[in-house]
Amino acid sequence: MKCPYCGFDDSKVVDSRPADEKIRRRRECIKCHARFTTYESIEKPLLMVEKRDGTFEPFDRSKLIKGIFTAIKKRPVTIDQVSEIADFIENYYANALKTVARSEEIGELILNKLRSIDPVSYIRFASVYKDFTDVTSFVAAISELENRDCDADIMLQTD
Repeated sequence: MKCPYCGFDDSKVVDSRPADEKIRRRRECIKCHARFTTYESIEKPLLMVEKRDGTFEPFDRSKLIKGIFTAIKKRPVTIDQVSEIADFIENYYANALKTVARSEEIGELILNKLRSIDPVSYIRFASVYKDFTDVTSFVAAISELENRDCDADIMLQTD
């Protein structure tokens, strides 16, 4: 790290501590002994989302959260649970070192998380995400949800 006072190329770290998702480091120049502060943050690769129409746009966490909040309106789902879903989506692609995600894939990941949190929120999100056009689509989604719950109950009973 270059000293901002004398331009020398070497410094030593005097103190480190976390600060707002960054690491704050107090440094001291080896040459002039001046002290200065630097901040380090983790750089995540830019994630691009491929939309259904084939266009691309940068991943927008706030847009994802807004969509989930629409589905959970007046439901017993906490802000922390929504934040955990958003964190999961971001970490899923960062850990897989993917830079492109299909919007359908993101929607499926959200549906899987909502299914275990709140069935009504799941159906609400699915109705927009899967673009239900008639009552039959709703009934099919609810039946699928009920069948999965029944299958899960059967598995718990046999264990």
